[in-house]
Amino acid sequence: MNRPIDLAALAAAYAGGLDPADLVRDIRASIVAGGERPVWITLVPEEDLLDRCKAITAARVAGQSLPLFGVPFAAKDNIDVAGLPTTAGCPDFAFVPERSANVIERLEAAGAILIGKTNLDQFATGLNGTRSPFGIPSCVFDADYVSGGSSSGSAVAVASGLVSFSLGTDTAGSGRVPASFNNIVGLKPTKGLISTRGVLPACRSQDVVSVFAGSVDDALAVTEIAGGYDAEDIYSRHAPAATFAGAEWEPGFRFGVPDTPDFFGDAEAERLFHRSVAHLEALGGTAVPFNLALFQDAAQLLYAGPWVAERLAAIKGFARTKPESIHEVVRGIILGADKYSAVDAFEGQYKLAELTRRAEAEWARMDVMLLPTAGTIYTIADMLADPVRLNSNLGAYTNFVNLMDLSAIAVPAGFRPNGLPFGVTLIGHAFEDGAIAALADRLHRRLGQPSVGNTGHPLPALTARPASRTGHVELAVVGAHLMGQPLNHQLTSRGAHLVCATRTAPGYRLYALSGTTPPKPGLAYDGEGAGLIEVEVWSMPATAFGSFVAEIPPPLGIGTLTLEDGAQVKGFICEPHALSSATDITVHGGWRAYLGAQ
Repeated sequence: MNRPIDLAALAAAYAGGLDPADLVRDIRASIVAGGERPVWITLVPEEDLLDRCKAITAARVAGQSLPLFGVPFAAKDNIDVAGLPTTAGCPDFAFVPERSANVIERLEAAGAILIGKTNLDQFATGLNGTRSPFGIPSCVFDADYVSGGSSSGSAVAVASGLVSFSLGTDTAGSGRVPASFNNIVGLKPTKGLISTRGVLPACRSQDVVSVFAGSVDDALAVTEIAGGYDAEDIYSRHAPAATFAGAEWEPGFRFGVPDTPDFFGDAEAERLFHRSVAHLEALGGTAVPFNLALFQDAAQLLYAGPWVAERLAAIKGFARTKPESIHEVVRGIILGADKYSAVDAFEGQYKLAELTRRAEAEWARMDVMLLPTAGTIYTIADMLADPVRLNSNLGAYTNFVNLMDLSAIAVPAGFRPNGLPFGVTLIGHAFEDGAIAALADRLHRRLGQPSVGNTGHPLPALTARPASRTGHVELAVVGAHLMGQPLNHQLTSRGAHLVCATRTAPGYRLYALSGTTPPKPGLAYDGEGAGLIEVEVWSMPATAFGSFVAEIPPPLGIGTLTLEDGAQVKGFICEPHALSSATDITVHGGWRAYLGAQ
């Protein structure tokens, strides 16, 4: 695939006349051409895909609202799709469901197109991606390294640019670790937010459906459509109205960092984590050390406690009658659950309740938690040689999250010198999904990742939010108010924070004004300018906006600008009379570039 297929890019392409059928043909051709990383277990037949394209196109023409019109996605192969086999990574276990999982039904009702079902660690047991008879997916940046699991194929499909988003499942970190290893976003929602009806359980009381995407915006948009109360799912929950609302993280917010982090000898991962801490501090946060051991004690309960018995409960008939059909490592874990008794189960619950209560004191000192998504990454060869211990290391920062009923989102956080990616995770309380996503997006954009996965396509521009929803005004600045420029303090002193760096839509011209102190540019729209002028979007409390505007000298003023992605925000404009004596500097593409050329 040589085109960006994030949600905004696809919406623009379809508005410009792209036929969904042409897109799915391109995707299938790319899948056939890129078979070196075994991503897929089952593909939707091409004829069925083309019929699906015709159906959603007809529905759209008829006026049906389809917020995910023509958006291609993949689903981990422990999620039921009517008419396609569910294998859970075990051929002898396979069955063909008559009904799709609730999450598939919701996404298809929104116009999304399922391309196929993806590879996984068998029965979703593992965090590395090597435990599958369908082949071993690998990191998109180096085929010698693990892709992460158990949602291995789902992550690689997004990171390779084959789908816009994908579904994984996450019990111990399976929706986060593969995101870290492939330079994409992994959103692990609050338990019960997305129905698990139609999902083969790993640990039924702890499972969630997770979402992989190139950006936080896309992951959150998909999660909001995929989520919703489902009376057929005994673990489904009614989400508060504010669950998906963003949050304005004002300066002084506290983020927890582990007091005794372990990077398993990976010095570059440690360096990148400390870099992320510094960037979160630059966004106004205060780092607060917390007692990591307490949370890791809870994590131990998932695999070294009675919750392993849930894995056996999910497939007990098959596991006891056909144990030879199960991957050796997976079989040892699942059948090992026979040693746990009902007494062990209750004692495990008591221990978890105790640890969760003790954790309240840690949470009282922090608003959000920042962790490495995984402390290191391993080669496939090393993982196969030491499958249990190394897999356990990958879950050091993830296993406790569902047990303690927390929300989490993993974002890219840079690259090691050898080209392998690193990621961090922000963790919040239940139903803080939108709030932590807002902060994660700011961190992700500040870290300046070069592309989505290994596609070469840049991170999609942020869709601006109106002040009426957030209590803030989003303002595009183009010159002396840019970060590092002489008037930037007029923003920061009013509590404004940087949302993103982006560009204007075409049609704008930039001028160097004469006789201004400090030197300032003027931005004007005439419909003919080259546009794509560098701007920064800042979020300012609405209560401070009036005093800011009062400081703006003529010939400048505030109007409405259109950004490269089509979003509209408030921004600086220049009165036309001042342009006659100004110098057109549009060719430089921005104020900083112009100053540099002087």
